[in-house]
Amino acid sequence: MDELELLKKDWRKQDATYKKLSAKEIYPILQKKSSSIAKTLFYISIGELVFWILINTIPYFSSDSYRERLDAVYSNEYVFAGLTLISYGVILLFIYLLFKSHKAISATDNAKKLMESILKTRRVIKYYVIYNLVMAFISMVIGTYFAIIHDPKLADSISHFNNKQMSVAYAIVIGATALLILCIWIFYKLLYGLLLKRLNRNYQELKKLEF
Repeated sequence: MDELELLKKDWRKQDATYKKLSAKEIYPILQKKSSSIAKTLFYISIGELVFWILINTIPYFSSDSYRERLDAVYSNEYVFAGLTLISYGVILLFIYLLFKSHKAISATDNAKKLMESILKTRRVIKYYVIYNLVMAFISMVIGTYFAIIHDPKLADSISHFNNKQMSVAYAIVIGATALLILCIWIFYKLLYGLLLKRLNRNYQELKKLEF
């Protein structure tokens, strides 16, 4: 049983006269826990940025065939550069917002402001996950379109498809896109879900305290 649970247990045994004191003892623990969670989220976001940079750069510079295929698909370099800049820009913004959340939670001595900071942190995570799911869908659609248009082998292989074969091909693309988005959702659910649950518990505990 952690320190917070012990204090809560003692709190229930006390008279109403001492509840306010107990609440003041519990608050810094909730603040410390929330700050620690926000800090962990911040470090995870930095790790994610490094991960995606490595995933995108290592194959591109280490494999000539991969680079040639990518250059062939994205013959319009502005599209690829634009998607890359937007993706990294959003991740950097996400890191900045989480850093601000960590600082706000760490510095506040007011329960209401702490609750507001927790809510903001939850919203930032929520919008970031939604953004990544939307971007994954858009990237798949754009990638498939450019692959069909600019990859001669792929274009030639589907040029002889009848309606039924084209329907199957579209179904495969849609299924692959849905599977990718599901995998990304599960990834973020596992990555951020546990921390957000703990942050939400802290928020609920704060609502119960009377200062």
